[in-house]
Amino acid sequence: MRVDEFDFDLPEERIALRPAVPRDAARLLVVRPDAGVELVDAQVSALGEHLAPGDVLVFNDTRVIPARLTGRRLGRGGYEPVVEATLIERRDEASWIALAKPGRKLQPGDRLRFGADPTVCEAETLDATVEAKGDNGEVTLAFDVAGPFLDERLKLFGVMPLPPYIAARRPVDERDHLDYQTVFARREGAVAAPTAGLHFTDTLFAKLDERGIGRAFVTLEVGAGTFLPVKAEDTAEHRMHSERGEIDAATAERLNGARAAGHRIVAVGTTSLRLLESAADVDGTIRPFSGATDLFVTPGYRFRVVDVLMTNFHLPRSTLFMLVSAFCGLDRMKRAYAHAVAAGYRFYSYGDACLLFPDRSLWVRPVL
Repeated sequence: MRVDEFDFDLPEERIALRPAVPRDAARLLVVRPDAGVELVDAQVSALGEHLAPGDVLVFNDTRVIPARLTGRRLGRGGYEPVVEATLIERRDEASWIALAKPGRKLQPGDRLRFGADPTVCEAETLDATVEAKGDNGEVTLAFDVAGPFLDERLKLFGVMPLPPYIAARRPVDERDHLDYQTVFARREGAVAAPTAGLHFTDTLFAKLDERGIGRAFVTLEVGAGTFLPVKAEDTAEHRMHSERGEIDAATAERLNGARAAGHRIVAVGTTSLRLLESAADVDGTIRPFSGATDLFVTPGYRFRVVDVLMTNFHLPRSTLFMLVSAFCGLDRMKRAYAHAVAAGYRFYSYGDACLLFPDRSLWVRPVL
């Protein structure tokens, strides 16, 4: 399909710069293709009213690391101009692929020093060597420390990697260290938040428990590639970014049991959906999974296991808008987004959410 088919008008004032307070006060647009009313305006705090006892919500429990670093290149004559590096993919215990600014001036072998004050002793800085350079501004950084020592330095010197459509309009502050993290975040490694999960609170979980709605947790280390624009003119020419995920055997068994009992699997976020679909057989059986996935979902994809999707509102022409269009239909999602814009819904990572029920008649191409 042509990428421009997934374009739509979005006024800049609809982009949320802060989340709702409390989190579950965010609005929720319910999209039902087979109901008498296609679009229903609701609130996240009332999520349970739109689900059934026995349904299982599946969350991504990844934890966002402070992945944006500022420092300088070490030159022969002293310190050179500022370099900003945003970590996007962990390679091993000591190295990351990063998007660097200005990346064009960096070369393999260059030494970088990150830290608020480059004049302090080396014990209070974070040094790295540029190992390799890519074609799109990315570099491979080999840090001088590894494992938990590197993780601690990142916490000391890094800041939260807010999406570019927020970071371009205001600086990161202390609020973001809480706001841009789910309340159930557990396993560190993501450089972007699983934003549908940001809406959940302990109060909402208690309401869902009372209604008999279950929850399970999987892990997908969300990468910054989720924000990269689709530069191809046709979806068939786009290369999807890869992210590492894990579903343990106990979780797979529990979800398979829920489906066998006639209950629904509700993916909270596109990251949970992509991981579940990557782990599922053609017959819908979820297998334990540990590895990378680059699953790219576009209209015509036959979903194997996810019955309902809760997600935020996404960018025009993005892979995420393509995914929700595959789930519910492109025309229906364009109508839903036009309604959301007109009704004042807030978009993107800190914005409102939608609850999508699928149009299975569109799933015409089985996955082999």
